[in-house]
Amino acid sequence: MIFVDTSAFYALLDGDDAEHSRGLKLWEREPPGEGGLVTTNYVVLESIALLQSRLGMPAVRIFHDVILPVVRMEWIDEVIHAQALRAFIATGRRGLSLVDLSSFETMRRLGIRFAFTFDRHFRQHGFETVP
Repeated sequence: MIFVDTSAFYALLDGDDAEHSRGLKLWEREPPGEGGLVTTNYVVLESIALLQSRLGMPAVRIFHDVILPVVRMEWIDEVIHAQALRAFIATGRRGLSLVDLSSFETMRRLGIRFAFTFDRHFRQHGFETVP
């Protein structure tokens, strides 16, 4: 399984993004729809907000209609939310988000080592990143 982060979703949809080409290569190589790609509802929410703000509703529609159907979504429950929020408050770091921390906890619970991301925080927290 590979966890998919907001930075990867955004790079796939923004042709001007510095990581667009690298992201597309991985997306085309990884077989979507075979349970290989996982994300959370928090990442989806963050991605939709970013896409709407920067690229507009056409990008949100593509994300919803083309990308999301081939990614398994894990729902953040109260326990993961509370753990991520405690870690978020404890770290006090401006660049590390509640969404990231909830992603890390979800990955640990599911035994996922790899993340499709361009966010350095995943490596800093012990995960391997692709591409």
